Amino acid sequence: MLPRNRRRFIQETGLGVAVIASAPKLVATPKPPARVHRELRVPGVHAYAMQESVAAGDEIGFCVSADTAYEFTVVRLGPDPDSPAKDEVLHTFPQVAPRAQPIHPGSYVYVERNITGNFTALSLEIWVRPWSLNELAGLITQEDKQASDGFALGFGKNGYVGFFVGDGHSPDELVIHRSAEGLLQKNRWHHIIATWDGHTKRIWVDGKAAGQWKFEGVCLPGKHPLRLGAMGDEGRSLRFADADLAMPVIFSRALTEVEIKERFAQKGLVAARGKHVLACWPLDEEKGDRVRVVSDNRRHGRIVNHATWMIGGPSFDANVDRFGDYDPKNDSQRGHGLRLASDDLYDCGWEVTHRYRIPRDAKPGICVGRLRFQQEGAEHLQHVTFIVRKPKRRKKAPILVLCATNTWRAYSGTPFGKTSAQLKQVFGTDGTMNSPGDPPAFNFYRNHAAGQGTYQQGLRMPWPVAGPYVLYGGPTNYSHLMRADRFAHIWLEQAGYEFDVISDLDLHRDPDLLRGYEVFLINGHSEYWSIPMYRGLEKYLAGGGNAVVLSCNSLFWRVSFNDEGTILECRKVDAPGEQLPRERRGECWHSHDGLRGGLSNECGVPGWKLIGLTTLGWNNQGSAKNFGPYVAEATDHFLFRQPEQVELKPGDKFGWVGKDDQTPLANGHEFDIRLSTLAALQEKPSPPGQSVPADPEGMVRLANGIIPWKEGGAAFDYWFNPIKPKTDQGGEMIYWERPDGGRVFNAGAIGSGWALHDDPKWAAVVRNVLHHFGVAKTA
Repeated sequence: MLPRNRRRFIQETGLGVAVIASAPKLVATPKPPARVHRELRVPGVHAYAMQESVAAGDEIGFCVSADTAYEFTVVRLGPDPDSPAKDEVLHTFPQVAPRAQPIHPGSYVYVERNITGNFTALSLEIWVRPWSLNELAGLITQEDKQASDGFALGFGKNGYVGFFVGDGHSPDELVIHRSAEGLLQKNRWHHIIATWDGHTKRIWVDGKAAGQWKFEGVCLPGKHPLRLGAMGDEGRSLRFADADLAMPVIFSRALTEVEIKERFAQKGLVAARGKHVLACWPLDEEKGDRVRVVSDNRRHGRIVNHATWMIGGPSFDANVDRFGDYDPKNDSQRGHGLRLASDDLYDCGWEVTHRYRIPRDAKPGICVGRLRFQQEGAEHLQHVTFIVRKPKRRKKAPILVLCATNTWRAYSGTPFGKTSAQLKQVFGTDGTMNSPGDPPAFNFYRNHAAGQGTYQQGLRMPWPVAGPYVLYGGPTNYSHLMRADRFAHIWLEQAGYEFDVISDLDLHRDPDLLRGYEVFLINGHSEYWSIPMYRGLEKYLAGGGNAVVLSCNSLFWRVSFNDEGTILECRKVDAPGEQLPRERRGECWHSHDGLRGGLSNECGVPGWKLIGLTTLGWNNQGSAKNFGPYVAEATDHFLFRQPEQVELKPGDKFGWVGKDDQTPLANGHEFDIRLSTLAALQEKPSPPGQSVPADPEGMVRLANGIIPWKEGGAAFDYWFNPIKPKTDQGGEMIYWERPDGGRVFNAGAIGSGWALHDDPKWAAVVRNVLHHFGVAKTA
C-alpha cells in the first residue's frame, strides 16, 4: 500500500505515474492480453456475428454480452417487413443466463520488451498534437500509479507537461514535476523533451525551456509495461492520449540544449541513433499493428485497438490541392504520425457464446440472430444481422443481389446504444441514444468523442442500426439501411424470381463473384464501394453483363478493408458528411492500400462510368411531402411495352401509391441524375482546369423523378457546391447500352425498391427489365 499522503497527492495532481515493483517481467506475445487494458462494462444486451456473411452449410458464431437472461433464435427474415410473425425460424437455443462481457476501448502502443537496469540520466522525446486537453494522458511511460519506480512523460488538463522519474521510495511530491499550464494547444504539433542528468530535471517544449527541478538519485525503471500513449494503474493500461504522436525516443543520457533545439528543427523527420538511444520508433509503418524500433534492442511495439495511420507528421503541410497530383510516397516532408483515441474500438474481442451451422439447403437472404429479453418490465428485441450466401457448388440463380452492408456499417454510430421496447426504432445519422457510461459511439458521420474524424469502422462490433425494423424517417416508415434492401428481396420472392445474395465484403474479397449471373442487382443505399468491388462490376459489364440499380447515392464514397476484412476505412472530404477538414485533405490517403480516399468521382473510380448516374443531393425523410413519384417520358421504349404493356403515357406518374401525400414514393431522401442534367443546374464556375464530364453515349432517359425542393433539401453540383434547383428535379430513370459493354437499368432513387409493392405499373417495368436482361420467373 502507498502512504496515505502519496495516495492523496495522486488524486490531487493526477500524475502518480509509477509501476508495481513485483509485476512479472514481460515476455513477447502476439498482442497484449485484455487483462492489461482497462475494461468498461456496458449495461444491457449487445451482440454481433463473427462473420458478415456465411455460406449455407457453414457455421456462424455469435458473441453476446447480456446482463439479463434472454432467448436466442436464428431467423431468416420473411415476407413482412413490419413484423417478425412470418419469419422462418431456423434454430432456437435454450434460454441463456446473463453473462456480461466487457469492452476495452482506447488505442495505444504496447511494447513487449521494457527498459531494464538502473539509470542516472534519462531523456524522453516525442512530438504530440493533442485532440483533448481535459485530463491526464500518457505519452511515453513505463510506470504504474500504485508504485514508486518507473518513469513517465505525459500531459494534462489545460496543457501542462508532466515528468516522473521514480527512485523506488520517494513520495510523488518529490518525483513528479509539472510545467505551467497553457504550453500545449489543441490540434497543434508540439515537440516535448524531458531530461534528467542525475541532478536536475528539465522540460522543454518546442525548443524552449519550460521548467526545471532538482532531483538527485537513481531511476529504477521497474518491471512495468512500456507504453506509448497510455499510463498504468494496477497493471492495467488507462489514461489514453487523444493525440497524434510522432517520433518517440528514449535516451539513456540527458540531451543538451543544442541537441534539443536541433531535434526540434528536424520536425520529427530524423530518427535518433547511437549508443545512448534505448528506443526510437519512427512510426513509419503507415499500416498494420506492428511498430518497429530502429535500435537493435528488439523493443518493437504492438498497437492496441488499431489506431489511425497515414496522417502525416509535424513537418507535413496537409493542405494539398484537391485536383493536384499529390502522392504521399513522393513527399519527403510528410513525415509520419499515429493518431490515438481514448474511444478507439474495432473488435470487442468477446468470446463466442452461440454457434450454429446454417442448413445446406437454406435459401440465400438476410438473416438475423434474434435476442428476446425483458427490460424495465417490457419485452425487447435485439437483432444481429448477417447474410446467407449460396454454397460454392450450388447452381447460380439468374440474379445476384448485393446487400449494401458497407452503408449499414457507415451509419453504425451507437453500437452499444440503448434498446427500445418499440419494434420500430428511428435511428438518426449519428445513431440512437447511447448507453450509460458513454461507450464508443462514432461512425462515418460522427467524430470520436475528442473530435478526431472517424476514418475507420470495425466489423466485429454490435450492429443494431442494421436491424430489420430500424427507420430513418418515423412517420413515413422510411429507411435507407437494411430495411431498404429488404423490399426488393421480398418483391423478387413474391414475383417468382430466384436470386442469390452477397454482402459488399463478399464482392470486395472476390470481384469475380459476378461472373455467370444474368443480372447483378445493386439495391438499397449502395453508397460505399471499394476499388476491387468497382473493378468487379467493370469487368462484369465489359463481358456483357447486365446491371439493375434500385439504389441511389450509389458508388459515392471510396472505401477499403484491411487484409483480414475486419476494418472498413473511408476518409471523407470535399462533400457534406466529411470527417476531415479540407485544409487537411492530405490525410485522405488510406492506410489499407495507400491510395487517395474521398469521393469516388475524384479517386479514379467514378460511379457514373459504370452505372450512368451521379448524385444530386438529399432531403428530409420525416414527411411524405418531401417524396415524389416518377413522371413517364419515353413510353414507346420497349421496357414499357414488352413483354408487358405498361399502361403509361408521357406525363403519367408512377412509382407511388397514387397520392402525393402518401408513402411509399420512389423519389426521396437521395437521388441520382445524369451528368448533363447536373451540369445544367450548376451555378458556380467549375474549378480551374476542371469541367463536368459529358454523358456517356447510348443512354436513354425513361422517366424523371419529382422532388419538391420548395419543401427544403440540399442539392449540389458535380463539385459539391450548393445549388437551388428551380424545378422539382428528382432522380432520373435510365436505360443504357454501354459502349464499353453491358447494359444498365438505373432507377436513380433509394425508394425505388420500396415502391415496387404498391404500384403495379412500376413493378411491370421492372419485370420487363428482367425479361430483356435474360431472367425468367420460376413461378
